[in-house]
Amino acid sequence: MATTQFQVTGMTCGHCEMSVREEVQEVAGVTGVQVSHQTGQLSVTSAEPVDKAAVIAAVEEAGYQVVRSA
Repeated sequence: MATTQFQVTGMTCGHCEMSVREEVQEVAGVTGVQVSHQTGQLSVTSAEPVDKAAVIAAVEEAGYQVVRSA
């Protein structure tokens, strides 16, 4: 199993978490999603390394932004 971490901005409540979780779960290969609006952390579990661009697109589809490191 591979776990990939993302930092998400803009989440303020449990509904925000649910929106992100639902979108990210649709990404091919994703087997688990944990998200916290309190810390802004998104943890994605997959059997193979996940397509980061697809996860970022899913987060953006939910209406939030992923902090991209320089």
